Amino acid sequence: MKTEIFILLLSGAVSAALCAVAIPLLKKMNARQYILGYVEEHKSKGGTPTMGGLAFLLAAALCAIPLGLYADKLSAVALTFGLAYMGVGFLDDFLKFRFRRNLGLKAYQKIIFQIVIALIAGIFCYANGLTVLHIPFTRLSFDIGVWIIPLAAFAFVAATNCVNLTDGLDGLAASVSFWYFAALAPLIVLLSGREQMPLAYLSLVLCGVLAGYLLFNTNKASVFMGDTGSLGLGGFVSAISAFSGNLLYILVVGIMFVCSGISVILQVIYYKRTKKRIFLMAPLHHHFQKKGYAEAKIVYAYSLVTAVAGLACIFFVL
Repeated sequence: MKTEIFILLLSGAVSAALCAVAIPLLKKMNARQYILGYVEEHKSKGGTPTMGGLAFLLAAALCAIPLGLYADKLSAVALTFGLAYMGVGFLDDFLKFRFRRNLGLKAYQKIIFQIVIALIAGIFCYANGLTVLHIPFTRLSFDIGVWIIPLAAFAFVAATNCVNLTDGLDGLAASVSFWYFAALAPLIVLLSGREQMPLAYLSLVLCGVLAGYLLFNTNKASVFMGDTGSLGLGGFVSAISAFSGNLLYILVVGIMFVCSGISVILQVIYYKRTKKRIFLMAPLHHHFQKKGYAEAKIVYAYSLVTAVAGLACIFFVL
């Protein structure tokens, strides 16, 4: 328990320190968020520094050094994939503030980068025998063999985009991700034993850096994570879940990520066919915002659902 507490304290402190340093630097670089015109509730947020994900994800990479996580193959590769997706997000954010617009990479460019990384991840899983999937709410598992390649690739692309879509309110993506990793850490230990303890420690590192970042990101946010942070977090969600055999838990513990993605898909399909909308605005959190719910209440509800889902999964495998 002392090790776990040390990890949380260390990563939280490093993240908070890097965020505190990064905010004035981002302002000086004029790396500020450009708000979409149709999101009326967010007009006051225009000009807020973005790319804060760079600070807390680099904090995670730095904290992994004294914890020896790079010495473990799976945690080192998980860090590599998480940082690779962070790189895609950074390029997207950099183009936005460099050309003073809300569009960075074009959609097809972003998806090509994501798919390439995802396919490499799927091939890595198969080549290293990471083909067993744990079934949520049970201690059962099954081996899907070569099918892990398309499944993992799909999970990487879907999760990164769903986390990205969830990043729409102050503290939302960071809070939901915090509870996801907080649940994933004990699930890894319970289902895989101490053999995969480094992946559990990496999950705790991410909890810590997110806690440090949330000091600056809760409403009213002093900095946004940008695509740098949301795509990076999606990469870590996918990599740690895939390498520990917990891909299916993304559907359960990551249910609010899933809701963000599905709400957008349903809205687009329904509107194209009927010219009507299912939700007042998608993703789902914007629908609740349009209904008059405060940002803090929406963030609390999303976090609560994620935490309860995580506790339920842990309870059934104890």
